[in-house]
Amino acid sequence: MPRKPTKEPSRKRSPLAWLRRWSLWTLITGALVMGAASLWHGFVAPPGPTFYMKQEARRLGQIAYVWTPIDDIAPVMARAAVAAEDANFCNHWGFDMRAIREVLERGGARGASTISQQTVKNVYLWHGRSWPRKALEAAMTPVVETAWSKRRIIEVYLNVAEFDEGIFGVGAAARHYFGVNAADLTDRQAARLAAILPDPKNRSASQPSDWVRKRAASIMDGAATIRRDGRAACFED
Repeated sequence: MPRKPTKEPSRKRSPLAWLRRWSLWTLITGALVMGAASLWHGFVAPPGPTFYMKQEARRLGQIAYVWTPIDDIAPVMARAAVAAEDANFCNHWGFDMRAIREVLERGGARGASTISQQTVKNVYLWHGRSWPRKALEAAMTPVVETAWSKRRIIEVYLNVAEFDEGIFGVGAAARHYFGVNAADLTDRQAARLAAILPDPKNRSASQPSDWVRKRAASIMDGAATIRRDGRAACFED
């Protein structure tokens, strides 16, 4: 009699293989969802507060945050932020490769994050250093750069950046530090707000240290320079 074919023993997937597959699926799904959201937010203001703002609101009890359209923000504030954080903002597609190479040559691991990357992190992701977050940030930054104008990116950035403990966005920051509307910020005030980034909890724009004063003076010069040489053209009318 012919022998009956024996069944192949079922292969059980190892927990590690399952975890890898699940992690990859989560990253892909998250990137697709956030990519769709970023396309929508090219026209509609991102919902506030962000994930990080909610965390801080729970920790502190409340936060100060009001969305301020870029037309209601003094133009020098955008120039100051770009001069301080990302002078080549108009010339890159989300990643400043020259800055990244310089950081790597110095042996550092931080300091090359663009305004586009920071905006993606602040709006859609969580704070802290982890590979999943960096992977999502790297995947989403080109999407935001493609879907949003540079003017839109700087508008959102100025509205979600943290300027003091529980103070989010330039509208709240202008009131908090100087008692003025964002539209009325002077060159010096804008430079001081930019100078406290990205460490606003340990720096003050209204009671600046000597270091903040010197950095603000440098930012004022940088803001004037990028206006003259055209590096502010992509986000100014």
